[in-house]
Amino acid sequence: MSGEGAPEAPRPRGPFAAGERVVLFDSKSRRYLVALAEGGEFHSHAGVLPHAELIGREEGTVVRSNRGARYIAVRPTLAEVVLKMPRGAQVIYPKDLGPILVLGDVFPGARVLESGLGSGALSMALLRAGADVTGYELREDFARRAVSNVTAFLGEEVLARYHVEVRDVYEGIGPRDLDRVLLDLPEPWRVVEHAAAALRPGGILLSYLPTVPQVMALREALDKAGFALAETVEVMQRGWHIDGQSVRPDHRMVGHTGFLTSARLLALEP
Repeated sequence: MSGEGAPEAPRPRGPFAAGERVVLFDSKSRRYLVALAEGGEFHSHAGVLPHAELIGREEGTVVRSNRGARYIAVRPTLAEVVLKMPRGAQVIYPKDLGPILVLGDVFPGARVLESGLGSGALSMALLRAGADVTGYELREDFARRAVSNVTAFLGEEVLARYHVEVRDVYEGIGPRDLDRVLLDLPEPWRVVEHAAAALRPGGILLSYLPTVPQVMALREALDKAGFALAETVEVMQRGWHIDGQSVRPDHRMVGHTGFLTSARLLALEP
């Protein structure tokens, strides 16, 4: 599946150019993801900002709308793209993407099977880490959205390492000698036997699940299928308000989103 019509990869440095995306931060730290275009305009309750005010300017520049509203313009981070990009399904929250890469020990050139692509958030993180990703997605509309989001952020050239198939992982995994299998599915225990056949010895299976009963079912299946060293963790994120001498935890935090369960495949005993 290709990413036809997706823009080129964003430039990591230099002046902003038409065709790339920027994030505008207003005076209240609200974020707006904008795709720059010749003759384009950004409209909000605070007025109009012509894209021409941004094109050719350096990252970190400060611009104002026709009503005087102040914006700081920067290139979007992965986390900002994940939270603002078009969604066909609930995304894996940015606070979980980093731990997934570490728990899954994703490295450049790793051969990864990802199933349950959603809107492509995890795919972006894996590809930026240098992995070669085969993606399985049951719904064609989700698969297309994932490819579109990934290529919009990383460029068409990433398709050399990103191969998406519309198929049901519960029915089996095609590739063999995989390094990692990453699952964002409601019943990952149904994939454990397929993963055991597809992974190399020492390969890692990692699953993202919202509830304890699902985790329990997965852990039981892992124990029966030759996996070991299993662990389950939960990541929570709490920001802090710091304003001079006023320092306190934020009233709101990003609490439970999902449990991360990882395990390694053992070699067959002689």
